Amino acid sequence: MSLYRTALLGLLMGLMSQLAMADVAVVYKSPTCQCCSRWMEHMKASGFELSAENVASAELNRIKSVHGLKREQASCHTAIIQGYVIEGHVPAGDVKRLLEEKPDAIGLTVPGMPVGSPGMEMGDERDSFQVLLIRKDGSTEVWASY
Repeated sequence: MSLYRTALLGLLMGLMSQLAMADVAVVYKSPTCQCCSRWMEHMKASGFELSAENVASAELNRIKSVHGLKREQASCHTAIIQGYVIEGHVPAGDVKRLLEEKPDAIGLTVPGMPVGSPGMEMGDERDSFQVLLIRKDGSTEVWASY
């Protein structure tokens, strides 16, 4: 019976560890990109736990492609959290909404690098931008507008 309890405890601890890791976002980015680091600070300030993976440009493009992103949906960094892709300077509130609503989708993107989006702050300058929901068929729809 003791061996059974030990094995069960080990299994439970492993499952708990996997559940805890599900909330850690892995951010793939260039090691020198300051706006990516500022976006990560924005996310951390909103309660997200992040792990950065610095990768070369070719590897970053491969990661985007593997996760179903089209070129026109891309930005400078790609994060994966709870199975969703978060591409570019998506505000933390929109990521929280995505994780609460759990749509059947690839994830969210803010294509390009609009000034004023999280991590792209430049004083009082602000571009209008949209956060797009990327459906599994590759189509998009507006998730939020700023």
